[in-house]
Amino acid sequence: MPTPATLLWGMLFGAVGVGFFIYGKRQARIMPLVCGIALMVFPWFVSGALPTFVIGLALVAIPFVLRF
Repeated sequence: MPTPATLLWGMLFGAVGVGFFIYGKRQARIMPLVCGIALMVFPWFVSGALPTFVIGLALVAIPFVLRF
């Protein structure tokens, strides 16, 4: 059973992922599109609040660091 913190972080990063996905699709940019999909999907496979936070933060930062 996931903790409330895990559910909250998963929902937050999923919402950011939807935004990245829509932005990447409209602007035809591959990196935000892929990171958006990853942000929406990864909380299903990660258990624990700290790993969810760390992975989500890394996925949010990737489009700003790598501009494809």
